[in-house]
Amino acid sequence: MAVEKRISRALHWVGDLTSRAGASAVVAVILVVFVVVLAIAGFPGYWMSAFATATSFITLVMLFVIQHTQSRQQTALQLKLDELIRTSPQADDHLVHIELAPDAELDRREQDQIAHHEWLREPPQGVDHQHERDARGDPPRDTNVGNAGS
Repeated sequence: MAVEKRISRALHWVGDLTSRAGASAVVAVILVVFVVVLAIAGFPGYWMSAFATATSFITLVMLFVIQHTQSRQQTALQLKLDELIRTSPQADDHLVHIELAPDAELDRREQDQIAHHEWLREPPQGVDHQHERDARGDPPRDTNVGNAGS
C-alpha cells in the first residue's frame, strides 16, 4: 500500500508539473533546439529513432498520469455529489452510485430527466409550474413576453 501511495503522489506531482503553462514553453524550446541540432548534424537516422522512441515513452507515461489524475478527481466529485443527494430530502436516493447501474437504466433515467425538463419548460396552455420552479430557486417566468403591444 505504501508503494501505491508513493506512485500516486509521483503521478500527481507529474500531472501538476505538466499542467502548467511553463511546461509547454519548456517543451517547445526543447523541440526547437532538438530540430536545430538535428539539422546541424545532418539528420542522423539513429537520433530520429531515439527521439521517436522517447516521445512514444513520454506519451504513454502521460496517458497513465492523466488517467490516474482524472480517475481520482472523478471519484472525489462523485462522493461529493452522492453526499448532496443523501442530504437532500427531495432527491431520488436511487441516484446514489448510479454510475454502477447498467447502461439501460442510465439511458432510461436520462430520457426521464429530459422529458421532465421539457415538461417544465413547455407547460400545456393554461398550466403553470411556478411552484416547481420556486422549489429549485428559478426566477419567475414573465408571462407577458411578446404581448407588450396588446
